[in-house]
Amino acid sequence: MPSTPQRPIIVLPAYNEEQALGPLLDEIARALPDMACLVVSDGSTDATVEVARAKGAIVVELPFNLGVGGAMRAGFRYAVREGHRAVIQVDADGQHDPRDVPRLVAELEHADIVIGARFAGEGEYAARGPRRWAMKLFATVVGRVSKTRLTDATSGFKATGPRAIALFADTYPAEYLGDTIEALVIAARSGLTIRQVPVAMRERQGGVPSHHPLKAAVYLARATMALAFAMTRPRVEVPSLEAQP
Repeated sequence: MPSTPQRPIIVLPAYNEEQALGPLLDEIARALPDMACLVVSDGSTDATVEVARAKGAIVVELPFNLGVGGAMRAGFRYAVREGHRAVIQVDADGQHDPRDVPRLVAELEHADIVIGARFAGEGEYAARGPRRWAMKLFATVVGRVSKTRLTDATSGFKATGPRAIALFADTYPAEYLGDTIEALVIAARSGLTIRQVPVAMRERQGGVPSHHPLKAAVYLARATMALAFAMTRPRVEVPSLEAQP
C-alpha cells in the first residue's frame, strides 16, 4: 500500500508473542512495505522485543504488563508525537490478516473508527455459548449508542483516524475489555463516527490464547461490567490533534 497523507502506522500490542510475531512482521512487510510498524511490548518476559527489533519494527517497551488498553494508549501517544494521522491496531498473534488493512484505512474517509468485524459475512470465525451471546448484546448496545449497525464490538482489529487518535492518546481505557467496548462507547458519546468492515479472522499463529471456553462465564460478567462502566463515564471533548504535546 503506498504512503498517504494520513501516514498510517500499524500498532501491535504484544505480550509474550515471540512465536507468532516474527512471521507476522514478515507478512506485514510483504503486504504493506511502505507502512510503519510499531510493536508495544507489554511487559513481555520472552524474546518478543528481540524478535521485533530483528524484523526492523519500531519498539516501545513497557516495564509492566498493562493489558491491551495500556499498550494501545502508548501506541496512540507515539502516533501523536510522530505525526501519524491513522493508527491500525493489529493483534500480534497473527489472527488478523494484514491484507485487510488498506480496506480499513480507506474507510477512514467516512469514519473516525473502523472496526474489522467478525460475524459480518466473511470468514468462519465462531464463538459459542455465553461468550457469543455477550458479543451480540454488546454489538447491539454499542451500535445503538453510535447510531450505526454493528455485528462486532469486541474486535481488536481497528483503524482510527486523527480525531480518535487525539481522544485516545489521553483517554484510552486500560481496564479489561476497555480497549474494545468502553473505548467505542467513549468515542461514540464524544461524537465520533464508527463504522465496520467485514473481515475473516484466522487461527492464532502461536502462543497461548487469552480466552478459554471454561472462562466464558467470567468473560460475560466482566464484559457486562465494562459496558456498564463505560455508560457512566462523562462525555469527553475531542481535543485537536495538533494541540497534543
